[in-house]
Amino acid sequence: MTPAPATNHPNPEIKNRDLLAVRGYITAKDAVQYQDVHPSTVVLDLTHSNLVQRHVEIRFDKHDPLSTLRQRIHQKTGTAPGYQHLQIKTAGQIIQEIPPSVEDHYKLGYFGLEHHGLEVHCVDLNPHSGSKGGQYEDVSLVKKYKMTDDEYNQRQGTLRDWERQQKAKDSTFTLAKHAKQHRELAEAQRQHKLGLPLPPGFFLDSNGTVVRDDDYDKVETPSKQPAKSATTGSADSGEYGEDSVAGIQVGMRCQVEPGRRRGAVSYVGLITELDTGYWVGVTFDEPVGKTDGTTPKGGKRYFEALPKHGGFVRGKNVQVGDFPERDILDEEDSDDDDEL
Repeated sequence: MTPAPATNHPNPEIKNRDLLAVRGYITAKDAVQYQDVHPSTVVLDLTHSNLVQRHVEIRFDKHDPLSTLRQRIHQKTGTAPGYQHLQIKTAGQIIQEIPPSVEDHYKLGYFGLEHHGLEVHCVDLNPHSGSKGGQYEDVSLVKKYKMTDDEYNQRQGTLRDWERQQKAKDSTFTLAKHAKQHRELAEAQRQHKLGLPLPPGFFLDSNGTVVRDDDYDKVETPSKQPAKSATTGSADSGEYGEDSVAGIQVGMRCQVEPGRRRGAVSYVGLITELDTGYWVGVTFDEPVGKTDGTTPKGGKRYFEALPKHGGFVRGKNVQVGDFPERDILDEEDSDDDDEL
């Protein structure tokens, strides 16, 4: 058997032309990256024994005293100069060491810090250093504040406080109901902007603004009386009667509420397993339905659809028109009794 090629070669040959182009782009100016740096300036990287963070390309003057380097390390790492044991490295190899006992007046050039890209590594000698054990970087060591339910309930101006205020005005108020009404209003505003008819329950006020008709769901009309039995084949004029699906035909594109789900009409008519009037069978573009074209009760098939791509909805929740396919990113579960 031919042995597998080694994968840990230090300089593997790259044959992919795209990767070679990327590498060439990234390394194009490596040889001239310091050409605009002043001759007396040296660019160094600073690292620390207790810290993961690396401070790259920090600029110094070659004539700066050692105290300047130590003070800069103190500012960036928190290690005082008296506890700094400095190691000058190149390519990971130590070429010079500067213990804390070395006097501050020596210039950086005295220690060979004249070449760009050298690493000055600080070994923290303080046994009680604040950076020890990841205390400066490990956020998991920070104690998180967690508010109790009682504390949150006592706060004012919160979402829960606002919900209590709304329930005091309307005992039937819920956040879910409020969110649904907000989505419906946004959809009505969108349809008005596109020049489409407004959904039932919305109208334009004197200023031309789309508003909700608060009395729409409260008015008791014959159209809201229970529909007659579908098993008898009667086509009453109630909320779920034949008028509720007027203008909806098989093959039309549609949008279904709640959730603005899009699809195509695949069935319109009575469902013999149920006794609640007319239904619209929809084949959704995405798996946002509850069936595959069969009824949950009885399992009779009325149209063909993939699992969870079909649904039976009421005509009032279906809007037919020019609704092209799109990705549905805001799908929402529905407990609407008007859908199977």
